[in-house]
Amino acid sequence: MRIIRNLLPLAIGAALLAPAATSLELDPAQTKVEFTLGATLHTVHGSFQFKRGDLRFDPATGQAGGELVVDTASGATGNDSRDANMHKNILESSRYPEIVFRPDRVEGKVAAEGASKLQLHGTFRIHGADHEMTVPVDVEAAGSKYTATARFQVPYVKWGMKNASTFILRVSDKVDLTVRTVLTIPAPGSPVKPTGQT
Repeated sequence: MRIIRNLLPLAIGAALLAPAATSLELDPAQTKVEFTLGATLHTVHGSFQFKRGDLRFDPATGQAGGELVVDTASGATGNDSRDANMHKNILESSRYPEIVFRPDRVEGKVAAEGASKLQLHGTFRIHGADHEMTVPVDVEAAGSKYTATARFQVPYVKWGMKNASTFILRVSDKVDLTVRTVLTIPAPGSPVKPTGQT
């Protein structure tokens, strides 16, 4: 019994000192989702509108949660006929209105100030199917604000979508995505979901 009494304060102290799960909110107004598609005549550039997102992770275990959601129908390249083909025949935007990334693990440590490099593992859902993915992320921390840039490739044809090539224009079967965003720690008193839940 004496051993239990002696160990109890140590256990409580360890629990209080353990790193708490960190919750971060993404600002849609400061989030850019851009894509590049290689082609024979010229490279196609475009963008999507970010809808909403949050990220939660436990620095002690690397466990993560939350979701990042993009509006599929917002995809635009600046060419109306090309965009119409993209939405009708490739992305099928009316049928699959959202592109979603749900993180489950963070590899690497976030520096309190300055630059960090992370690997964000999770599930990327596009065109109605889930795909396991690890995304490299560069993070720049300044106070309670984190500027993050993620660059990764989506093999859209391998994942079941039609190739965007036409009779005249031949394009790559993979598209490069770049996501730039600003994450902030919510104000005290804001509701925080448990890590691992969406």
